[in-house]
Amino acid sequence: MAVRAPAHKARTGMIVGALGVVFGDIGTSPIYTLQTLFNPDDPHPVPITRDNVYGVVSLVFWSVMIIVSLTYVTLVMRADNDGEGGVMALITLVRRLGSRSSKRVITLLSGLGILGAALFFGDSMITPAISVLSAVEGIKVVDPGLAELVVPITAVIIIGLFLVQRHGTAVVGRFFGPVMIVWFVVIGACGVRGILRHPQILRALSPTYALDFMFSHFHIAFFALAAVVLAVTGAEALYADMGHFGRASITWAWAGLVLPALVLNYLGQGALLLGNQSVVNAPFFLLVPAGWELPMMVLATAATVIASQAVITGAYSVASQAAQLGYLPRLRVSHTSESSIGQIYVPWINGMLMVAVLILVFAFRSSAALGYAYGMAVTGTITITTVLFLYIAHKRWRWPLWLVVTGGGALLLVDLMFLAANLTKIVHGAWLPLLIGLVAFTVLITWQRGRVIVTKARDIAEGPLREFVTDITHRNPPLTRVPGTAIFLNRGGETAPLSLRANVEHNHVLHQHIIIMSIDTPPVPRVPDSERITVDDLGSHYDGIFFVSARFGYMERPNVPAALRLVNPADTEGVVDVDNASFFLSRIDLCAGDQPTMAPWRKRLFIATSHMTADAAGYFGLPLDQTVIIGARIEV
Repeated sequence: MAVRAPAHKARTGMIVGALGVVFGDIGTSPIYTLQTLFNPDDPHPVPITRDNVYGVVSLVFWSVMIIVSLTYVTLVMRADNDGEGGVMALITLVRRLGSRSSKRVITLLSGLGILGAALFFGDSMITPAISVLSAVEGIKVVDPGLAELVVPITAVIIIGLFLVQRHGTAVVGRFFGPVMIVWFVVIGACGVRGILRHPQILRALSPTYALDFMFSHFHIAFFALAAVVLAVTGAEALYADMGHFGRASITWAWAGLVLPALVLNYLGQGALLLGNQSVVNAPFFLLVPAGWELPMMVLATAATVIASQAVITGAYSVASQAAQLGYLPRLRVSHTSESSIGQIYVPWINGMLMVAVLILVFAFRSSAALGYAYGMAVTGTITITTVLFLYIAHKRWRWPLWLVVTGGGALLLVDLMFLAANLTKIVHGAWLPLLIGLVAFTVLITWQRGRVIVTKARDIAEGPLREFVTDITHRNPPLTRVPGTAIFLNRGGETAPLSLRANVEHNHVLHQHIIIMSIDTPPVPRVPDSERITVDDLGSHYDGIFFVSARFGYMERPNVPAALRLVNPADTEGVVDVDNASFFLSRIDLCAGDQPTMAPWRKRLFIATSHMTADAAGYFGLPLDQTVIIGARIEV
């Protein structure tokens, strides 16, 4: 019992954290989904009739069941990359299937996945803007004279939301989790109140009403899908946030609380509309008992602010995985949990998102202006995720082709219907996420292409490490050896550091002791000192040149001087004099060359993106007064 209690407590904490981080977006969709569907000001409104109420509520219910419960929670979340989810995880899995598929197919699917990740970044910008705006706009109901304060208050809340991210997903989740538990219990109870008034709404649970609405009123139902998608916005965040809380925690939270609360509330709103069609402007709030409207508005405001959290943390995961796959430069990533490698905070992405969200708030100034843009990025990401998952299921898990074509084809048909309906909203605002996605996609593929070019050029410039060491130690006449220890940080143990080559070629000297060092990060929170260091004499034990590999867990900040103090003197011909050593870093200056490797504008974009790279000296804990940075120029 003493052993199980902490595990049970930790598991409960993860579920509560998931409720506070993962489900905010999809959990607040009842506020506006049915209201938007029957909005008379919509370019393609759904006429409010008894049959249409049954059809729309049934369509919302089965969309949630098919896209969220079946596609994401049951199927897609099984495809993880060492516990990580999201489109980038699917790209990694697709790449691992390279030997089983043609290179062209892998390239096409990888490109499609990058587009999905780019669209998710668009969703990460739009969701906080529209969620917080829609929440703060509630003050106009209390006092219309406060309308001018909506945008300033929204800006202050958004800044505060992004500032708390540095404390880590777990801390944010523990703070937001109890609020969301209250939220789901309350909206479920309000739904039951509506159902008890008109229990016949339970008929909408039958798929026949959704199918009848789609086929009998296709000219209305097709356009309605662009609003029905509001009920599943946040589904893509469930998968992207899987690394933060794990599949089990998200599944338990969804099945145990979130799904029942959402279904009850949608049914309750439908029941209310059956009894009184005039409540179409605010069916959610009119479910609340008289006298409780203001507390509900406060709770809804808190919940919609929390709704931003799912896509923010999802953006951290996608950006971190993109950097690992070579689609973004090395970013400074702070790991905020020793129990989960996926709980991270990425300062650069946090700052970029905050600025982008504030720009959207001040540019559009209302949630209605952003409303038509909301579903485009989500449906694009969902469709691409389904395509990649089906390919992995067939190639990796050996699902029979007939099952993928029939079952998977049906799921994909649903996604494509939603995507097609949202494409009809392009002129009404859906162009915004497409534009953001196109810009992000261009940055991602440009960095990947430029990185391949630079890596190839750098490998040629560096040359094989062992051959270089053999050459410099057997020169005739020999190079002058000067007293002291020099540590050259390197990408790995295959090529020679550019800083070492430059030192030899320009200064024509070698230090008495030379250590070429690389840093490795295994998927564990901490590495014991006894396992931190590995030493290789590179073929000769008496030339004073050694290769040292240092391992740091993902929760540890790499500290090169501290690691070097752990080196056994017997392995390196004496104690490493860290206090008086010189540390050498290679800095690559990129410039646009004349080679036809990329278009000139893409070269400039690649060089500009390179400035996102985290500072190496500070990151590795090098003493600045002992660090020498030697630059090299590589043309793109």
